[in-house]
Amino acid sequence: MKRLFVRLTFISFVLAAAGVSTAAQAVTDTAAAGVTTATQAVTDTAAAGVTTATQAVTDTMAAAVLAEVTSGVRPADNGPVLVYKCDIKKMIAAPLWRSVKKSFADADSVNADYMLIHMNTYGGQVDIADSMRTLILNYDIPVLVFIDNQAISAGALIAMAADSIYMRSGASIGAATVVDQTGQKMPDKYQSFMRGMMRATAEAHGKKPVVVDGDTTWVWHRDPEIAQAMVDPSIVLKGIVDTGQVLTLTALEAIKYGFCEGQAETVDEVLENAGIKEYTIKELKLTLVDKIIILLVNPVVSGLLIMLIIGGIYFELQTPGIGFPLAAALFGALLYFAPLYLEGIAANWHVMIFIIGIILLLVEIFAIPGFGVTGVLGIIGIVTGLALVMVDKIVFRFGPSVDGVREIVGSFAIVILAAVLSFVLSLWLSRKLFAPNRLFGSLALETSVNKADGFVSFDTGKLQSLVGSRGVAHTVLRPSGKVMIGDDVYPAVAETGFIPRGTAIVVRREEQGQLYVVEARKE
Repeated sequence: MKRLFVRLTFISFVLAAAGVSTAAQAVTDTAAAGVTTATQAVTDTAAAGVTTATQAVTDTMAAAVLAEVTSGVRPADNGPVLVYKCDIKKMIAAPLWRSVKKSFADADSVNADYMLIHMNTYGGQVDIADSMRTLILNYDIPVLVFIDNQAISAGALIAMAADSIYMRSGASIGAATVVDQTGQKMPDKYQSFMRGMMRATAEAHGKKPVVVDGDTTWVWHRDPEIAQAMVDPSIVLKGIVDTGQVLTLTALEAIKYGFCEGQAETVDEVLENAGIKEYTIKELKLTLVDKIIILLVNPVVSGLLIMLIIGGIYFELQTPGIGFPLAAALFGALLYFAPLYLEGIAANWHVMIFIIGIILLLVEIFAIPGFGVTGVLGIIGIVTGLALVMVDKIVFRFGPSVDGVREIVGSFAIVILAAVLSFVLSLWLSRKLFAPNRLFGSLALETSVNKADGFVSFDTGKLQSLVGSRGVAHTVLRPSGKVMIGDDVYPAVAETGFIPRGTAIVVRREEQGQLYVVEARKE
């Protein structure tokens, strides 16, 4: 630019000199007319030359400046812009967070020009809301929010992160106090955390100039004090909210206080108010895998999976050996933890506690006969792993508290209730499926055998002769199994407890063709 100015200055002097030369020539040609006339001619001609030069300089400089200013400007695209629409119309939880993340990622992949969030929510999990607002604040393209009914609690936090907010008449935003699952207000440390996030979100939009009485002042685009008042009822803002009340703004109030850019009744009206005339709207289309994951993280489905896990373990304990019940329990555990882990809800330590519990229980079943410390610890580990997954992460972030303990106890209560229901259902299914004349009745043995019915497995006289004989447990007796006496193997039942394989035994008695044994050391 400096080089251009020097060149133009030089041109002006050249043009001025040309004007003076023209004037001198006019003096020579008109000398006979007199000095006065010549002088006037010189003056007029010189003035004309200077004027011409000045105009040339002005025009050249204007063209140069225009070229300099417009050289880096992208030509306007006359085609329609691409608007990507994302719905937040459910409880703010893991399934919604998954769809929001996919929507923003898909918008990037198609090079969308705007992101439009269509919102109607009463809030939800604070940690997930924090993740959503962070995503919006750091997003590269403008984000618009259309509140067509409510943006309450965590919904208000998410909406405030957007570049522009539009509200339907009758809509509201605010009431961001943190509450637990029962609707009770959480302790002040939770409220302080929420106040900080609301204030930081408002401050992230910066300040704007406002002219008042000829003076320019800078004011917050979205007032952090108003944002805090949506959380803290102790904040008093004259003319806006009195003490003891949590602030909630209507559409007109939000416009008045700078928390809403305008009022709109439809998505098309939102885009029109935002200055977007020609546009194409695209929305996320969920795949089959997405739908399955969203289904599995549903609390109702999670409860059913817990029942499947507990029921499978119960059946396996009733019928030792790796079979269908244990496989069903492990499959249920996979369906329970995998989606939660992929969504970031289940942490590594949640899964590890559950796996350790399963291992301890298997050790109890197959390696340490009886039901002792190992089995109890295994069940505790399984229940703990299942329960802690349901606890909001924010509880662990702030350490022990009455409300946190209440939520943890509630999660354990849900798991225990599911276990009880699973136990009752298992008993009912056992009778329905394996009773005589039922679906699997032919696959199950009768509950008892009697001599009157002709059920005699061995010569009763020979079995009676074995009373007092010694042998070893051929299999684990839990309490039924097989024992080896001499070179023969006989079915037997442990009189008390479980007897490991290879343990020395003594036959105590024979009853109805059945040997009853005890460990030799207990004899």
